[in-house]
Amino acid sequence: MALSASAALWYLPFVLPICLYVAYTDLRDMKIKNEAVLALAGLFLILGLITLPLPEYGMRLLQMLIVLVVGIILNAAGAVGAGDAKFVAAAAPFVPREDGILVLMIFCATLLAAFVTHRIAKYSPLRRATPHWQSWDRGWDFPMGLALGPAFLAYLALAIAQGS
Repeated sequence: MALSASAALWYLPFVLPICLYVAYTDLRDMKIKNEAVLALAGLFLILGLITLPLPEYGMRLLQMLIVLVVGIILNAAGAVGAGDAKFVAAAAPFVPREDGILVLMIFCATLLAAFVTHRIAKYSPLRRATPHWQSWDRGWDFPMGLALGPAFLAYLALAIAQGS
């Protein structure tokens, strides 16, 4: 794992509420709010200067831009939601390029767990407690923030436990 435990310790307390907010608002409104994405990107602009050497910081900003462009293309093709693409782009600079495959594996596991959990919860008393949540009635549409936020948090937690 390329992300250091000390960097992950810097990131996690600030990223945690944003990721929880993203999961909640995506469940409730089927939208990842721009303010959450901007807060996450802004956090990296500040924390990246503290945790990374300047050349690496610049490369991570470029990484964010590349992921954003790819996300815009995928959104235009109808493959992902705009909020999902923006959230992934804002989270991208927190992840060293070398950890990309690991993050994808964590995301796949989290996505499967989130999808199954959401579908089970859809037919549970939780739905009656939250009847206004749009994610219950969207057919095959899925609130991807329910998987994206926790996957990012799991990656940071793993880095704290096993980081370089």
